[in-house]
Amino acid sequence: TVLAALSDIDTDFAICITATTRGMRPGEVEGSPYTFLTRTEFEDRIAAGDFLEFAEVNGGNLYGTPKSWVDQTLAAGTDAILKIDVQGGKSIRSLVPDAILVFLAPPSLDELEARLRSRGTETEDAIQVRLEDARTEISASMGYDYIVVNDDIATAADRLRCILVAERCRR
Repeated sequence: TVLAALSDIDTDFAICITATTRGMRPGEVEGSPYTFLTRTEFEDRIAAGDFLEFAEVNGGNLYGTPKSWVDQTLAAGTDAILKIDVQGGKSIRSLVPDAILVFLAPPSLDELEARLRSRGTETEDAIQVRLEDARTEISASMGYDYIVVNDDIATAADRLRCILVAERCRR
């Protein structure tokens, strides 16, 4: 949601289409923002070295960043935004030391739970797994370059835009 709002105020970047093994949610479309693969297809792509990073998260689903997409995007001179968890962030930090890591944080765990419940797309077990994952991820946010609290979508998007502008101006 925040990245969609960012797209309304800054268009000089591309958001990665992440590969995943999780099921498609109502209203989602193949290829935006996910490519949906079977576990076998995903594992075959891991074996082929197709992912810059990948991780198993949210109760056993695989998520990965296609290496070819990142290479093509950066070669075209466009900023590449990856929507990844802290496992992915740690991998990216080790593989691409000059990558800029931004942690998008919920205003509180209570608010995160309310948002997850209001979506109506998660089972109770999935909500509990996501909340436990969030506790772990928030503790890892200190390893990031920036932390943006998503207390208001427009404000969070503007803060991301400011980071993009500042980083584009960096020597």
